[in-house]
Amino acid sequence: MPVSSNTYSFMDVAATITGPGGTFSLGYGSGNAEEGITIEMTEDKNTMTVGADGSVMHSLHCGNSGTVTIRYLKTSTTNNQMQQMYDYQRVTAANWGQNTIVISDPARGDQISCRGCAFRRFPNVAYAKDGGLQEWSFQAAFIDSVLGDGTQGLVLAAAA
Repeated sequence: MPVSSNTYSFMDVAATITGPGGTFSLGYGSGNAEEGITIEMTEDKNTMTVGADGSVMHSLHCGNSGTVTIRYLKTSTTNNQMQQMYDYQRVTAANWGQNTIVISDPARGDQISCRGCAFRRFPNVAYAKDGGLQEWSFQAAFIDSVLGDGTQGLVLAAAA
C-alpha cells in the first residue's frame, strides 16, 4: 500500500494562464506573495429545504463556476504581464472571458482547470511604507478539480 506524503511545498505548484494576448506562468517562481493562489466556488453545491412537517429536500446545483485569485509581490514582473493581457483583452468582447488557468501540484496529485476565465477587475494599487501585493482576480465559468492523495509524486519518483 503506497504511503502518502504529509509534506506540502509551494515549490511544487505550477500554474499557467493561456488566453488572448499571451501565455505565461503564474505559479512558483513568478513572484507570488505569501498568500499565493486561491480557488473559490461561486455557490454552494446544495440547498436544503425543510418542509413544515420536518421533511427534508436536497437540491443539487449544477454550477461549477468560481473565482481564482492570484497574489503577487508589488515588485513581481508578472504584474506587468497581467496588465498587458488585461489591456489587450478589454479592448473588445471578442477577447474577453477566453482565458484558461491550470493549477497543479504534481507532488500531491492535484490538478485544477479553470475555463472561460475573465479578469474580474483591475487590481487595487497601493503605495505605502511596505510594498505590499497586487491581487489579480478572475471569474471562471467552469472549474474542474482533482485533489490527489499525495502519492502521485511518490509514484513518479519510483518510476524514474
